[in-house]
This record gives sequence, structure tokens and C-alpha cells, in this order.
Amino acid sequence: MKQLFIIFACLFCLSFAQAQSKDPEIGIVEHLEDTIPLNLTFIDENNQKVVLKDMIDKPTVFAFVYFNCPGICSPLQEGMRELFERSDLEMGKDYQVITISFDYSDTPDKAAIKKKNFVSKFSEKSKKAWHYLTGDSATIAEITNKAGFKYKKTGLDFIHAGVLIMVSPQGKITRYLYGLKFLPFDFKMAVIESQQGLSRPAINKVLDFCFSYDPQGKRYALEVTKIIGSIILFVLIIFFGFLIFRRKKMKPVQQQ
Repeated sequence: MKQLFIIFACLFCLSFAQAQSKDPEIGIVEHLEDTIPLNLTFIDENNQKVVLKDMIDKPTVFAFVYFNCPGICSPLQEGMRELFERSDLEMGKDYQVITISFDYSDTPDKAAIKKKNFVSKFSEKSKKAWHYLTGDSATIAEITNKAGFKYKKTGLDFIHAGVLIMVSPQGKITRYLYGLKFLPFDFKMAVIESQQGLSRPAINKVLDFCFSYDPQGKRYALEVTKIIGSIILFVLIIFFGFLIFRRKKMKPVQQQ
């Protein structure tokens, strides 16, 4: 019951904030139905130039990370590996994966090391379907902006969200899956929707609004201020609504 109340509070505050706030500096701005720039060129883990339009021919999972990340990038990729192992869908047949480093200083050699860490247990067919890409600053800025992936550099590291972005075979963004752990059923539905070109908003966006990543503790922390603000605002609206209703009810009827 307590968790349900928090979710409702977050929903209310999220809808109110979205109506009047600007895009966040860090986080996700959903660009459902938008098409990613398929003409972009990257370098893969084999040090080969690749163009997105030549790679995307089936539902594709996009993940943005950087290879020296001390925070959520490794847990995110671990969560992806667990998801793909648990899913009854076959990587390389039903979907493919593209992991892009948003740190332009990352190299194909680092990409190859990261891929080996997370993809080594899969079949050869699956290994070929999980790509690790690097690119220059302009290319990275274009793909992250189009995907709505907002991040900020602080010193040598970056503050960013954990999310998977589903893209259709035509390059259309169809779903955002938030967090570090994912349910096979949610993923399967996202792949099916992507194959059909259907876009769906993610309820986990509420959770992303209620929780923020703590880079020092390397964990997600509850946004108490946002939740308390939501509750106070909700109570105030109910209170003033009650006063207005009571005033109208007590207003004497004028005699003619």
C-alpha cells in the first residue's frame, strides 16, 4: 500500500512537472516515433567502419555507456546479459544489440575488451549480433540528442541514466526500458512492438522520476523531496477543492 501511494504521488508530480518544465539536463527525453539518423558512421570493436542503415534490419536494442564508467554502465550491461540469457527470444534472429560509447575518447580496443567481458558466453551467432561502437564527438552528439539521452561530464566521469532504447527495423524509436534489471516479458513485448513499428510509453519512467543515481554510493536513491512535494501539492489541491465546494454549498439561496 505504501509503495502504491508513492507511485501515485510520483505519477501526479511527474505529469505536473512535464506540463511546465523544460527538458532535463540529465536523464531521458522520450522521442517515441522519431527516427534515429541512420546515415551515421561509427567504428566497431573490430576497428571497422559501420553505417547504422547497413546494420539495422531487425528490432534493435540501443544502450549508451562509456567504457571507463565507475558507476552504472557495467551493472547495466550485466543486466542486459542476464536479460538476453533469460529471454526465449534469440539474439541475431529476433533482435540485435548496439552498445554505443558516448565518450568520444573511447577506442575500438576498449570496445573489444568490453564486448569480451559481457558477450563471451553467447553463441557465435549471438556474438555477431551484439555490436560495440565508438565515434567522434559530432556523431555521438547527434545520436544521443536524437534518442533523447541527456548526460553531463563531471571531471573524468559522466552522470547519466540507465536505459535501453528499442528501435524498429526502419529506425523508429518504439520503447524505452528504464533501470538496470529488466523483465523478459517486458523485453519480449518491446521486441514484438518494435517489429510491428508500434511505440509505447514506459511506466518505468515514473520510477526514473522518483529515483536518482548517486554516483558516490553507486546506487539509485529515492527522491524524497520530489515525493513529499507531490504529496503536499496533492493535499493542497484536495483541501482547496473542499473549501470551494463547502463555500458553494453554504451560500444562501436568494429569495425572489
